[in-house]
Amino acid sequence: MINRNKSSLLNIILILIAICGSICLPAPAFSQSNIGIEFKDKGRIVNTLSLSDIAIVAPAVSLKIFEIHEKKEHIYKAYSAKALFDKTFGKDWEKAGEIVFISMDGYQASIPVTKFLSHDAYFAFAHDDGSPFTMTNVLQNNEVVQLGPLYLIWDNIKSKILLEDGASDMPYQVKSIELTEFATRFPNLAPPATASAEVQRGFLHFRKYCMACHMINGEGGNKAPELNYPTSVIEYIKPEYLTRWIENPSSIRYNTLMPGLAQEIPNRAKVTKEIVAYLLAMSTTKRSPKRQDIR
Repeated sequence: MINRNKSSLLNIILILIAICGSICLPAPAFSQSNIGIEFKDKGRIVNTLSLSDIAIVAPAVSLKIFEIHEKKEHIYKAYSAKALFDKTFGKDWEKAGEIVFISMDGYQASIPVTKFLSHDAYFAFAHDDGSPFTMTNVLQNNEVVQLGPLYLIWDNIKSKILLEDGASDMPYQVKSIELTEFATRFPNLAPPATASAEVQRGFLHFRKYCMACHMINGEGGNKAPELNYPTSVIEYIKPEYLTRWIENPSSIRYNTLMPGLAQEIPNRAKVTKEIVAYLLAMSTTKRSPKRQDIR
């Protein structure tokens, strides 16, 4: 009787272990090889390709870059952006004004085509050493981020210009690539034509360093808060604190994931001042996402 009870108890334990094993074991790593990446021309989808499809039309290379997000050199497996654009859009992509990259986390980088014609860009899809395609982003409080399906990188080790650009033109988790014209795609971001030269320069800085995460009047990235509509950030943050927030967010908010304006940017303090001037000008130029002025 005692042995039979022990046997029954052992069987119950084995069953529970088997059930727990089937429920509690970690799920296999999610494969991004079949995610469809959209290629658009002025809002119209011209192609949708998986990583397997891209591997057929663009040869893979190993590329060493200075990884700005991690502040060290790193080697990626990547596809040439020019080769992929040629195969997907044809040579007419070179005549477009901007290329917009939409990421899965809400980041939306708008990069002039001229930058791709002047420098060599690549789409990384894996680490060269075969490790998981993630990164510890020191610019965002050491947040561990997924990089796939595609991560836009630049052959930057020997380029002072690219290193000074920082990480704003290096979107990861890219799921959509679109040819467009900036003024058509983002009509509510520009300050009034009568705005001062300082404000106009601030607009260019905001466009380059800030709009991938933040919206103005409903236009820009969706990773961080809207800054102008319906209430401008200028209206609830004093200019001196806004300056600190732009240059060193962690001095205002502990554990924030917002990166400060890159230290590599020339005349960084002047750039910050001009961004604040732009935000101040836009606070009196509020336009709803429906493009109806509400001044």
